[in-house]
Amino acid sequence: MLLNKKAQELRKKTFETIYRAGGGHYGGSLSAIEIMTALYYDVMNIQPQNPEWEDRDRFVLCKGHAGPPLYVILSDLGFIDQARLPELDQDGGSLPKHVDRLKVQGIDYSSGPLGQGISVACGMAAAARLDKKNLYVYALLGDGELDEGQVWEAAMTASHYGLDHLIAFVDRNMNQIDGTTEDVMALEPLSDKWKAFGWHVQVVDGHDIQEITEAVKKAKDAEGRPSVIIANTIKGKGISFMENQYKWHSGQITQEQFNQGLHDLERG
Repeated sequence: MLLNKKAQELRKKTFETIYRAGGGHYGGSLSAIEIMTALYYDVMNIQPQNPEWEDRDRFVLCKGHAGPPLYVILSDLGFIDQARLPELDQDGGSLPKHVDRLKVQGIDYSSGPLGQGISVACGMAAAARLDKKNLYVYALLGDGELDEGQVWEAAMTASHYGLDHLIAFVDRNMNQIDGTTEDVMALEPLSDKWKAFGWHVQVVDGHDIQEITEAVKKAKDAEGRPSVIIANTIKGKGISFMENQYKWHSGQITQEQFNQGLHDLERG
């Protein structure tokens, strides 16, 4: 499948870009690659040549520390010049660690504080309805981010107002900055929680692009309520010494580790 090859290409470029920046959020960036690939290359109605097109679908990166793969995708699609990628997280650079819509074309939401993005996504979906636009709003949350109470306030809001053009993803890699999600603040039974808040819920393999795109189609059929797709993923996906290790939420690697990572990705 062409998109599987594209995802692997994007994963390698993301890994290289973070390394060139001197380190950063490897784990949650690498776990989200297939979700973003499915959205940007198959699902979303966007126009790279017209990034401010009013009728475009919106993407809200709630887990803003996963900015690197989004920058890589935007550069690959032509929203921004690929020559800008070395500016990631550099003094005076135009690609901040957390994405900023005022600095980068194609960014719909300036991220940073976790928990706030889904509220903004609710506002976007409600505004689109008022404007009688048929666009969809996609939001990507980290599972550690679900510890934030504001997420659940937004979940109530979206359900109450029947925001059926809001489709959220949870990057369920089971790890957050200082431990596993179940040790830090247990989330299970996660599907039941979202159902209790009135959402249409699906669980998919977050590294299977076909499953992801099929889930989006089903979500669009769930009229009258918002949808959440819980995507089971692997933190640090593709890098042998990073996979399922919460300590690689963020960090720096040596040249030797970088070489090992490239070897892993070329094999995978």
